[in-house]
Amino acid sequence: MAKKYHIITFGCQMNKSDSQRIAAVLEEQGYKPLKTNSSSKHLKEADLIVVNMCSVRQSAVDRVYGQIKNLAELKAKNKKLKIILTGCILKSDRNNFSKNFDLIFSIKDLPKLPQMISRKKNKNKKNKKEDYLDIELKHKNEFSALVPISNGCSNFCTYCVVPYTRGPLICRSHTKILKEIKKAVKNGAKEIWLLGQNVNHYYSRSKTKTKKLKIINFPKLLKMINNIPGNFWIRFTSPNPADFSNELIEAMAKCEKITPYLNLPLQSGDNTILRKMNRKYTAEEYKKLVKKIKKAIPEIYLSTDIIVGFPGETIKQFKNTAKLMKEVKFDMAYIAQYSPRPGTAAAKLKDNVSQKEKKRREKILTAVLEKTALNNNKKYIGKTIDVLLSKYKDGFLFGKSFHYRTVKIKGKKDLVGKFVKVKITNALPWGLNGKLLN
Repeated sequence: MAKKYHIITFGCQMNKSDSQRIAAVLEEQGYKPLKTNSSSKHLKEADLIVVNMCSVRQSAVDRVYGQIKNLAELKAKNKKLKIILTGCILKSDRNNFSKNFDLIFSIKDLPKLPQMISRKKNKNKKNKKEDYLDIELKHKNEFSALVPISNGCSNFCTYCVVPYTRGPLICRSHTKILKEIKKAVKNGAKEIWLLGQNVNHYYSRSKTKTKKLKIINFPKLLKMINNIPGNFWIRFTSPNPADFSNELIEAMAKCEKITPYLNLPLQSGDNTILRKMNRKYTAEEYKKLVKKIKKAIPEIYLSTDIIVGFPGETIKQFKNTAKLMKEVKFDMAYIAQYSPRPGTAAAKLKDNVSQKEKKRREKILTAVLEKTALNNNKKYIGKTIDVLLSKYKDGFLFGKSFHYRTVKIKGKKDLVGKFVKVKITNALPWGLNGKLLN
């Protein structure tokens, strides 16, 4: 009987993509996925449990701690069960978790996982793929494909652990990216997500027929993907405002498969705080960029990331962020209360904004967002839009529009993974309600 595995994933889309590659490696070794939810009752059937974690925020690390008791109980009942930890792991977290897992490994070492599990040396090293991103995915009729185009980051924002957990920026070959996307589209993918900690810093080299060196940057890569035959949408996350070129704006505006959606991390609307964060742009430059993007793509859905309570952030500096939010009128914002991450430059600063004050500031920004998001969504009432349905629950279907707005309609489960036409009947701050037309 085949051994069964289960993967518990915490974190961003890159973590989810990593979990798909973990699954590919395990299934190549004969493991079968546990076809159930993650409740302890069903997990007792697993032979191997992999926890794929994120260290970007303390809250994500705390979620792993929340799993430890249940995992220990499972281990006590099944002595043969192996529990593994991987993902974005800080050295301090690795040390803290060492007693709770049978194996902790860097996601970069994924190709070596079979040997680490069996504790046997790989006798065929030459044929073993070294880059874990080269592990081929099966994309089993998945309507949404997560495709990493790079790994790591070299920006060293003072609050961020990515350069320490994933290392410096390394870009994949554009030929490998295109091959993976073509296969995903052939297998039914309707949505392609290009992933990277700083996607617009992407570059790849290739030689022309005349043996001249050709550089493929992110806008050129987007155009190449846009030319792949098939009915699918292209989305990407996340770019850095400092590297957002006019060429990229033009590519987004002209390529019909690139959706008018953009997550453009702001982090703060105050220049002093931005400098402390080592963000290479000012609030004024950010607003100028947004104005340029909206002019080229009038219906752009704009989301952002913001940190409140960064060390030393005064009331006045926080108000600058609130003011900028009101001016830009974001459709969505992912607002996080600052938490120091060990090893980062910001961790050396005094975390002098109280938890109560951080919560208050988050609440203020959420209220600003709720107002602008509702006003933006109201513009869609009465319009007919394209929606890719992704979820069914209690008689309702949920999906994302071409502009990435969340849409809820009444319908049957078999429509999940399909494009449909929807007439919008009602607008809420965080989504739209509509009626199925086809």
